[in-house]
Amino acid sequence: MTSQTKEDDELEKVLQRARRNTLSDILTRTASRMPDKPAVAYNQQRLTYKQLNDLVNVTSHGLRKDGIKKGTMIAVLSHNSLDFVVINFALARLGAVMVPLNYMLQAEDIRYILEHAKIEGFAASRTLAPVLDEAAAESTASISFRYIMDKTDEEPHSRELARWQLLSSLREGMPDYLVEEDIEEDDLAQVLYTSGTESKPKGVMLTHRSLLGEYVSCVVDGHMEASDIVIHALPLYHSAQLHVFLGPAVYLGSSGIILPQASPEIILETIEKEKATQLFCPPTVWIALLRHSDFNKRDLTSLKKCYYGAAIMPKEVMKELSERLPQARFWNFYGQTEVAPLATALQPEDQLRKLGSAGKPVLHVETKIVDENDKEVSRNEIGEIIHRSPHAMKGYLHDPAKTADAFRNGWFHSGDLGVMDKEGYITIIDRKKDMINTGGVNVSSREVEEAIYQYEGVSEVAVVSIPDPYWIEAVTAIIVPKEGVELKVSEIKSFCKSRLANYKVPKFIEITEQLPKNPSGKLLKRTLREKYKDIGSNN
Repeated sequence: MTSQTKEDDELEKVLQRARRNTLSDILTRTASRMPDKPAVAYNQQRLTYKQLNDLVNVTSHGLRKDGIKKGTMIAVLSHNSLDFVVINFALARLGAVMVPLNYMLQAEDIRYILEHAKIEGFAASRTLAPVLDEAAAESTASISFRYIMDKTDEEPHSRELARWQLLSSLREGMPDYLVEEDIEEDDLAQVLYTSGTESKPKGVMLTHRSLLGEYVSCVVDGHMEASDIVIHALPLYHSAQLHVFLGPAVYLGSSGIILPQASPEIILETIEKEKATQLFCPPTVWIALLRHSDFNKRDLTSLKKCYYGAAIMPKEVMKELSERLPQARFWNFYGQTEVAPLATALQPEDQLRKLGSAGKPVLHVETKIVDENDKEVSRNEIGEIIHRSPHAMKGYLHDPAKTADAFRNGWFHSGDLGVMDKEGYITIIDRKKDMINTGGVNVSSREVEEAIYQYEGVSEVAVVSIPDPYWIEAVTAIIVPKEGVELKVSEIKSFCKSRLANYKVPKFIEITEQLPKNPSGKLLKRTLREKYKDIGSNN
């Protein structure tokens, strides 16, 4: 290598560092701009942006001294906590790769991820650490690092956790200046595993460029501001709370309140106590808030910006929310983990005018509706939703075949069916897997759900397909009544017949106390299909 080549390489590195924009950098800049601004609060812990940045620096120094370096894959299994936020940025600062795990996963599910992602270390809530040990013991993964995230250094180490190190002890004696690592914007920042419908989850590779491009779209299309006080109630391991709300809040310098869980009582209490201005919930949680006895007792007037996503909001629920929170504006955010995860947004002024729509593509997204040959369909014609965007994942980890299929013809294929109207607004018809083929005719589960929500006394409903010897797939509705209401199946069927074509009317209707959901509030239709698969033989 000539001296001129060396000088060119050094200049390129200097330029890259000066122009760099990574997950680590957004916290550094916010702490520099507004050091004394409240950053995050969790239980009794409250940190300014300077304090948060200093804690991230101390943590990253401790992790680096322990052997964590650029490219190290670290799985994080944690409930919502302050340390989740800290390790999110500390690993990014080192160029390590964070792999957030769903804390509802069983050891066998985790074992697959450990081996597939070639995980080298863990960070976990104390109560969740044993399941990681169990998973590791059954796997071929070589685990070199184990960190307990909770600040519980006053507690003695249990025998079961003898191999684990307290993250708080790792910080002892560490400096609080910035750790400098050679990180580029297209380097891998995180791998998020999809819950998916397939037998094995897929690892979605998100780069720093993917995440920060998506943060800008969130800020612009979600009308987010530094003055916002944001409640983080949904699980932070999930891309929605982590990358649509926490990340953009830090980018801007908003103040965040982290809740341990999405409890309606705690959410309502926190809105009043903290004068929160911004809240994201999936429709199921919004419904739970509406039905809670504290909804009318708490002062919710500070709440100005309300977001929903992860599932389709029933039209009747949206109308009720608008009436009971007249001071608030609502946004529908639609997307998926593979686009980090925001793709489209329905703005407040369109909530009632375009009720049920997912809106238009956000700032950094281009979207089309195509047929099975990837040819763009006419307006108001059903097709698959596809995107081009700097948000998009780098691909599926260790799976070039699935990556190539997802990105065929240079577009990411969402697997969602939708239509685009003449004004460019997109309506989600269904996931491909949720379309019901009954007697040779396709039925959208969403359309049936919307009809049933109009029936007085219905709190929640999920419509799924159940195997049927005659119809092949039978339209089946699982309904949760409002508190104190007794629903009659025959009356619901008559109601559906007055609003739906005969082939769309549910063949079977079951009344239940609750619907199964994951920690992010998403309905688990797979669980319902399995639970009610023999319903036809019982009727």
